[in-house]
Amino acid sequence: MFQLKLDPLTGNSEWVVIEENEDVPESSQEPLLATTSYLDMLNDSYRNRAYRLAIDKMVTKSCHVLDIGAGTGLLSMMAARAMGSSDSTTSLNTKGMVTACESYLPMVKLMKKVLHVNGMGRNIKVINKRSDELEVGVDIDSRADILVSEILDSELLGEGLIPTLQHAHDRLLVENPLTVPYRATTYGQFNLSIRGLLATWSLFNSEKLSEPFKIFEFDFWKRPDSHGETELQIKSTDDGRVHAVVSWWVLQLDREGTIFYSTAPRWISLPIHKSKGMSICKGEELLFHALHTETSVSYELKSQIPITDERQHNLNAKDFQLALPPERIAIYGDGEWRLSMVMAMRNALQGRVQPLCVVADDSVFLTICVARLSKTAHVLSLLPGLGDKGAQYLRTVADPNCFSIDRVEILQKGKKCLTMDDTQQKKVDLLIGEPYYFGNDGMLPWQNLRFWKERSKLDPVLSKEVIIMPFKGILKACAIFCPDIWNSRRSLSKIEGFDHAVVNTSLGACGDLPAPKDGPCLPFFTWQCGEIKKLSNVFTVMEFDFSKPISPCQGKVQVEFTEPGLCHGFALWIDWVLDSENSIVISTGPDKRYWKQGVKLMAKPVAVGFEESGRTDLCSSTLVEASFDPSNGELNVQHTFS
Repeated sequence: MFQLKLDPLTGNSEWVVIEENEDVPESSQEPLLATTSYLDMLNDSYRNRAYRLAIDKMVTKSCHVLDIGAGTGLLSMMAARAMGSSDSTTSLNTKGMVTACESYLPMVKLMKKVLHVNGMGRNIKVINKRSDELEVGVDIDSRADILVSEILDSELLGEGLIPTLQHAHDRLLVENPLTVPYRATTYGQFNLSIRGLLATWSLFNSEKLSEPFKIFEFDFWKRPDSHGETELQIKSTDDGRVHAVVSWWVLQLDREGTIFYSTAPRWISLPIHKSKGMSICKGEELLFHALHTETSVSYELKSQIPITDERQHNLNAKDFQLALPPERIAIYGDGEWRLSMVMAMRNALQGRVQPLCVVADDSVFLTICVARLSKTAHVLSLLPGLGDKGAQYLRTVADPNCFSIDRVEILQKGKKCLTMDDTQQKKVDLLIGEPYYFGNDGMLPWQNLRFWKERSKLDPVLSKEVIIMPFKGILKACAIFCPDIWNSRRSLSKIEGFDHAVVNTSLGACGDLPAPKDGPCLPFFTWQCGEIKKLSNVFTVMEFDFSKPISPCQGKVQVEFTEPGLCHGFALWIDWVLDSENSIVISTGPDKRYWKQGVKLMAKPVAVGFEESGRTDLCSSTLVEASFDPSNGELNVQHTFS
């Protein structure tokens, strides 16, 4: 079996062989699937129960059920049980068969273990293919009577729902099939400025500017259209400035409309679609235009009152379609962050004539910043992820930002490292980065230490007086109470009557396991993860000195708890120190909402407190030890309570 593995410190990927050995003990397996969302979904009892009720209601007799994106086989087992099928069933015809289609081979291996443990393998046929690769008469004997599936993302369409349903209706399902889910409906609501939204998320319920409204409806039981659009007149319910449309979706799982599953939490959930700020008055109507393609949704607002914007330039909007993640766009729009970066660059450029500056990462912002601040600098931007798209963007914005594109050079695609030939025999005076690498948005904070790796590779072309920005990184941490995160990652036992304990190690679960293990470090926007409370002061674990080539690092610190409570783990992040004077620091901690933190969960929560509390049953401190391995970019964190 082959699996694609990414080296976060180089950006390179390679195929590694995973032995097809079904007899490897569960306790010795690695959490190969810990970064997937399977464990979170399987711990969603509300979702699981809704699917079980709908399947029990819809699958009432022997038939052919197709499960697309079967995962651990939970929905397939529900369907087989509803038909009364099990390993003891003697009939193997397709009228009493479930076809479980799963394209990801590691998950297929895991599913087969789950089916075996639950005695459900005989009448569930597992196929390791994409559903659009299935053929009737080759892979399956007949078209399916019922479709069950859960191939939905936060915006509903991102996992290919529409093309998957189109192919299924065209090639794999009978006419007028039954489906679970039966229908999905997307909703929206206008809300205030995105900055205010992020700063006061707990007060979000009182800041709505419209009532919820229905946007799109998708029927699973019939072939969907590839594209759709709708226009609505939405009346504002309060005065304010609309900067966001908050959207969510609701599943109707059964045909009669009695079983539902909603992605809205206490009142409404993400995602947020940002639009140009628009002031509105109570009672005013806005024209809301929504468009969906096969895989995405976009929104646009139009007021009855013309909008003026003093910052408009005579530039075509299509030239600015550089597809960056929303969090990166928010960072670039943050005045405090920009001021820090510009101040650090001004200090670095002071007194330098015709400096050669290398931007080591995908920061188009720093490329523009240097080119604008210094009229004599030559900027060599590596753009390892953005590549040609980043280069095209820089050419487009050169004139509005008052710099000559002739002074900006993009490293040719495919080149692995700079040489003196690339710099015209001139040594590099400034080596800079945010650090930011396009495509690394879902990774752990210390995986941006790729900047350190790149700095080390560039060592032969750096001048003796080179300024490196950031100058160093500081690994910070704090102990946290985070019950919602921990519960989403807890070990599995029975799910709607089906044993799932066999998947715990592979999915990186923590909790009541035969050999208790801490959970792996995983990336989270902790501010989005329900209830979070700091139980200790922020402490420094170790530092990374970018003035020297990359090397192993270790850190050890005794941490005193400052608040009583249950400690579920530690939040870890990196503070980027931009200058050698330690005067300009960019923090990416939990109170900074544009960055993900790493969360290290414990095997079991520990009751903690401080010594002055007088309680003897609480742990008052913990020893935290960590080591960084530059050969693979892994950070190992251990803790001992006392």
